[in-house]
Amino acid sequence: MRSIRRESRVTYRERLSPSLWLMISAAVAAPMVALVFVRIDTTLALVIGAVVGVAIVALMVAGSPIVEVRDGWLRVGRARIEVRWLGDAQTHTGEDARMARGPGLHPRSWHMLRGGIDGIAVIQITDPDDPTPSWVISSRTPDRLVAAIRREQSYAAHSVQIGPSEPS
Repeated sequence: MRSIRRESRVTYRERLSPSLWLMISAAVAAPMVALVFVRIDTTLALVIGAVVGVAIVALMVAGSPIVEVRDGWLRVGRARIEVRWLGDAQTHTGEDARMARGPGLHPRSWHMLRGGIDGIAVIQITDPDDPTPSWVISSRTPDRLVAAIRREQSYAAHSVQIGPSEPS
């Protein structure tokens, strides 16, 4: 029996990692932990402090959500939606982004907002069974995110018109 492996296409991928000032703030825990152990042994205190500082920063980066457009899906953290259910999308930066994240945020919108990331993409949902009117997503490059969604929608529409390819 022959296995057919479909190529996976990642159109867009971005990790919403914490800002530099937040990681530096978290790393301040290292000297505080070192001070706790300095009475036992100075070398041990420095090692434990360094390990704790590196571990905190590593956990912050590893726990950061990923925004990905891949194989006809938009994935943001653990949430996902097919691109065929995505409608109009706008990108905002600066004051427009602040308004869209704050007073302009629809109460039922699904959102993944990260401090320290200025840009956002507001993507309308066209699924009639979905009570969520839009997704509001922080992105360092919201224009590239929206372009990737459009590209994936175009690819999905083209694939539907042509139909699935038969293995040879």
